[in-house]
Amino acid sequence: MPTPRVLISDALSDAAVGIFRDRGLSVDFEPDLGKDKDRLASVIGGYDGLAIRSATKVTTKILDRAGQLKVIGRAGIGVDNVEIPAATARGVIVMNTPFGNSITTAEHAIAMMFALAREIPAADASTQAGRWEKNRFMGVEITGKTLGVIGCGNIGAIVVDRAIGLHMRVVAFDPFLSPERAVALGVEKVELDELLHRADFITLHTPLTDKTRNILSAENLARTKRGVRIVNCARGGLVDEAALRAALDSGQVAGAAFDVFSAEPATANVLFGHPHVVCTPHLGAATSEAQENVALQIAEQMSDYLLKGAISNAVNFPSITAEEAPRLRPFIQLAEKLGSFAGQLTETGLRTIRITFEGEVAGMKTRALTSAAVAGLLRPMLADVNVVSAPSVAKERGIVVEETIREADGDYDSLVTVTVTTETQERSVSGTVFADGKPRIVDVKGLKIEAEFAPSMIYVSNEDKPGFVGRFATTLGDAGVNIATFALGRDVPGGSAIALVQVDGAVPAAVLSGIQSIPGVKQAKALAF
Repeated sequence: MPTPRVLISDALSDAAVGIFRDRGLSVDFEPDLGKDKDRLASVIGGYDGLAIRSATKVTTKILDRAGQLKVIGRAGIGVDNVEIPAATARGVIVMNTPFGNSITTAEHAIAMMFALAREIPAADASTQAGRWEKNRFMGVEITGKTLGVIGCGNIGAIVVDRAIGLHMRVVAFDPFLSPERAVALGVEKVELDELLHRADFITLHTPLTDKTRNILSAENLARTKRGVRIVNCARGGLVDEAALRAALDSGQVAGAAFDVFSAEPATANVLFGHPHVVCTPHLGAATSEAQENVALQIAEQMSDYLLKGAISNAVNFPSITAEEAPRLRPFIQLAEKLGSFAGQLTETGLRTIRITFEGEVAGMKTRALTSAAVAGLLRPMLADVNVVSAPSVAKERGIVVEETIREADGDYDSLVTVTVTTETQERSVSGTVFADGKPRIVDVKGLKIEAEFAPSMIYVSNEDKPGFVGRFATTLGDAGVNIATFALGRDVPGGSAIALVQVDGAVPAAVLSGIQSIPGVKQAKALAF
């Protein structure tokens, strides 16, 4: 077997480079190569592994030239600089190091909170300019204040621990945080509206998804306690920056500290120049300890994969062996899509995820399938979750994951069922893989229905009354939305019914509102797979 070759195109420590060499891999260390796209494209074809940080952009053009590339390792959590679908289509594993920066980022958020509370940057600039303005900078104590934490995952939990140590009261909003986990952390779990009304400081620690984009909108900023101070060291786009500037100008918000921005590099921003704003250039992970940790971790992971076939922290593939992959792959797709189906319909706090395997699939590597189902379920809210980290992410939030294995007892040789229990309801969806290798839904909430997964779909729950199908089709037709397939299921005539409809293209919000207004419709939801 030829010695695997690894290219390091961004700055990694000597110790990380040494791990590759000590393991017997051939390594070329060119820390500035990531800035030269054309040269990177010209040489990438000779490498099995590519180790990067954030400077290297792994585009489709690069991947098209990477004929023998097997793995991309990102030293850090964010993989926005890698075109994941293109890598997956070419069979390239993409790994990251999701937890190596947690302490550093949490500490930066706490530091930003202190900077806001005591106006340290402005006081420093004033003093060094020769002005002794002792009475100008009247700060506030954080002891006894209420900290609102939006997103209580790995980083958020560390912030909570530090804040409690500083004698703050902590309230948290996180739909995936169970009451039991909240008690263990020492926080009070609340809804977003209550957090906005009560918090003296708000810090964000959630991924940027469709559900969290502008979570601090103009409307929500208006609901905050007057004089609140806001810290964002998570992701740009979580706060409506223009609305925040207006809230700062009016005094509704007393101060803001941002490490991340909606557009980066942020050479200009509506927040810049405001006297009560503190800004840093995305320094959340910028400590020597964090940079070393993620560099060493990615070197270990890539070496293990290239030499042993072990997969760790992959964002686009589960931990399975090469021998298991062909048989498992369609069931992994099925499990992840069933989880995604349930996740896109879940709007309240999760308590339990139960995955049931019946028949032949029960004899496969069900742990990988369970991870795929949980990842699919959590991803609509937690964009950074992957099939490897999903079980630990669920555990952090106190979500119970159960796996049940049964003999075949029905119409299918293999059946996978994902059942989700939330604070208000229980929902289940089942599917199987037919002989053509395509995963299909065969049951939703006990109603028999057969439908393939498609990029754009509409899910409708309704009363089984005459005229629904005609009104539904007319609503889509009038809006210019084309129906590709239409699957229906019901329990009894005149009872409960569901429809799974594949459409061409994304579904506009106005169309969903129109469907929701059809008599007898209980729920209408756009789904994407």
